Amino acid sequence: MSRLVRLPMLGLLLPLMTTVPALAQTSPAKYDAGADDKTIKIGTTAPLSGPVSAYAQIAKSAEAYFRKVNDEGGINGRRIEMLIADDAYSPPKTVEQTRRLVESDEVLLIFGGVGTPTNSAVHKYLNDRKVPQLFLGSGAAKWDDPKNFPWTVGWQPTYRDEALAYAKYIGASHPNAKVGAIYQNDDLGKDYLKALEEGLGGADRIVAKAPYETTQPTVDTQVLLLKNSGAEVILVAATPKFAAQTIRKIGEIGWKPVIILSNVSASISGVLEPAGRDNSLGVISSQYLKDATDPGLKDDAGYKEWVAFMDKYLPEANKSDWLNVYGYTIAQTLVSVLKAAGNDLTRANVMKQATGLKNVQLPMLINGTALNNSAERHTPMTSLQLIRYDGTRWVPFGDLLRN
Repeated sequence: MSRLVRLPMLGLLLPLMTTVPALAQTSPAKYDAGADDKTIKIGTTAPLSGPVSAYAQIAKSAEAYFRKVNDEGGINGRRIEMLIADDAYSPPKTVEQTRRLVESDEVLLIFGGVGTPTNSAVHKYLNDRKVPQLFLGSGAAKWDDPKNFPWTVGWQPTYRDEALAYAKYIGASHPNAKVGAIYQNDDLGKDYLKALEEGLGGADRIVAKAPYETTQPTVDTQVLLLKNSGAEVILVAATPKFAAQTIRKIGEIGWKPVIILSNVSASISGVLEPAGRDNSLGVISSQYLKDATDPGLKDDAGYKEWVAFMDKYLPEANKSDWLNVYGYTIAQTLVSVLKAAGNDLTRANVMKQATGLKNVQLPMLINGTALNNSAERHTPMTSLQLIRYDGTRWVPFGDLLRN
């Protein structure tokens, strides 16, 4: 089995070099940099180190899926080479590594980059150079701006849509509650906060706002600020390390607010268990992917397909970490796009296919949903299901929300 090996000087992982059958050409092929008769080269940046290194699992699971595809013959006979650059969730490093991927390694596209501030740092650069920036590991609303940034496509429901769903829940279930928010002090957290204010009918509904920086060692001060405000419901718009700290600290001080957790941190193994199962009991979040910890999925065909993939290609990984489902599913989305591109592997045609997804059904999407987008609306996943942690697993409740 291929192993991931870091290149110390470049912060890159070795490209995947699986042999696949030669391409049988049926029409003249068209290529841009990063593609030829045998290979499709893609690049990504990921936090292999740094404060949100848990998210590196997205790139690792995507890379594993591409290994599977290559083992089965590749994309129209071409193998996928995936180059993963460590940006440590630092925007300046994202710029450096992305420029290297595009200008030195000459990848066809950038795929699945993790983080709002990091993707923002290369947003204009990639669009100016007309390099596809596809299926980002971020739900910022800014990725769906085809008029100004036609070469960028997000993937998951936007943070705005998610926060509006939470506001709707608060309005229905806790209409008179005092609401507080702890949030990452960047585009990620601010998207959630702005939409929560909008959904609740105004900023005055939020009695305390506690931003934090990813460079801070803890968020204890922010948690105490929220408790002292009298907040009864709090939104935790945080990445995994700080989400776990928040939930654990709330439990330690004996505070009992309703906790609503942004789905970027809805990991049982990565957040709720480190925070403590008792502390996490009753936490509310949302999902758009099947929960691999749900025993009700044991006979689900899509789940069994994912488990077989994990057993063969990522046997050392934690199956309860939803990031393995996320990476697998966005990799499947890209494979769908590349297959549709056929022998026209120009960047323009890749973008045409990436913004023309029609009813794409994938094994680990929650039932009743599919990927759809267009040149006018780039975000392909727009459905959400509210979920509550019962101490063992996430339990869905309420209706499926479609935007």
